[in-house]
Amino acid sequence: MRVLQRSAALILLLAASQTAAVAQTNELGQSSKNYISTGMPVLLIAPDATAAAMGDAGAASRPDAYSAHWNNAKFAFVESDMGFSTTYTPWLRKLGVGDMNLLYIGGFKRINDRSTVALSLTYFSLGDIESTDEQGVETGNMHPNEFAVDASYAMKVSDYLSLGATGRLNHSDLTNGQDIGTQTTKAANSLAADIGLYYQKRISSTQELALGAFISNLGAKLSYSDDDTENEFLPANLRLGGRYSHQFDEYNSVNFLLDLNKLLVPTPPVRKADESDVDFSARYADYNKTGVIKGAIQSLYDAPGGFSEKLQEIQLSAGAEYWYNNLFAARLGYFYEHENKGGRQYATVGFGIRYNIAGFDFSYLIPTTKIDNSPLAHTIRISLTLNIEGYKVNAPAKNHTDDTHRNWL
Repeated sequence: MRVLQRSAALILLLAASQTAAVAQTNELGQSSKNYISTGMPVLLIAPDATAAAMGDAGAASRPDAYSAHWNNAKFAFVESDMGFSTTYTPWLRKLGVGDMNLLYIGGFKRINDRSTVALSLTYFSLGDIESTDEQGVETGNMHPNEFAVDASYAMKVSDYLSLGATGRLNHSDLTNGQDIGTQTTKAANSLAADIGLYYQKRISSTQELALGAFISNLGAKLSYSDDDTENEFLPANLRLGGRYSHQFDEYNSVNFLLDLNKLLVPTPPVRKADESDVDFSARYADYNKTGVIKGAIQSLYDAPGGFSEKLQEIQLSAGAEYWYNNLFAARLGYFYEHENKGGRQYATVGFGIRYNIAGFDFSYLIPTTKIDNSPLAHTIRISLTLNIEGYKVNAPAKNHTDDTHRNWL
């Protein structure tokens, strides 16, 4: 969909900038840097202040109520019988925008010792936007928004390994059905699925290792008009991560996390030196017609610049967390994305407080590049959690190999 109206273009620009910076393109789709753009990039935004304070690392972080976003298989190892969570994230506050925000609500319920179910809602409001036609005449106000509702199920297949599955309904309404240029737009809807794998094991009396793999947002493309030639890919993503935890004594412990992310979306073609406009347009049209599964497979090898460019598409998240007496946590992290693939690079800090069954978490994002291109820059994120039967986020799962060892909690 070619968005010609200024207000609608702004909506798409702001939404897309979180996942991959929007490329400056001409009418043929050429760009100075070969970014990968998708629809509903909000699906990849960290929904919680805990992971957000650790550089957006979470594939193998300790299981909690936000596991549906990071790795649904972790739900099988969650220690509480039931839990709820909510996070509020202001959007573009540094630009003086006061009515854009991201809200996340989630919860889980353990079925038995090996199985857990969960539900969550992600809602992104882009506030009120004044709409005008191509002549600048006001045509009313728009209230664009996006949301995703998902249901997850996780099951242990051994004392150390679990699998997870999620079904998700996505809804993206960026124009409220208003005409843009000669096109009549509509809200886009899509179904998607996630699948996760999680391994967690105590490797000594004071150490624990966890590994995770998570494929998310595999689903039908988003169509914003009756023109089906330019439907948007969902931000299908592969996340691989690990965690190392160490308990120093009764009061002090640390967690170290590392995640690698790769969008499972095909890389846009670039114009060859001797290629005509007609030939390049044909290749770009073929790119737009690529199917979801074919595109996911193709994304592993299709970079025009070869293997070196494909490596540039891998994002790095690293984080560390210190706990004192399971009551207070201090966190820091770093996120890196290559400048040719969006260039988001930022440090993160935050803290958490636990009291009985309740938890409060806070995070803050600090850009580290000269060009500040993150809509979350210098903004805060606040999460509230509630876990029935005690909050044990800092305690490793009990493996049957050492039942006599004291609980880390």
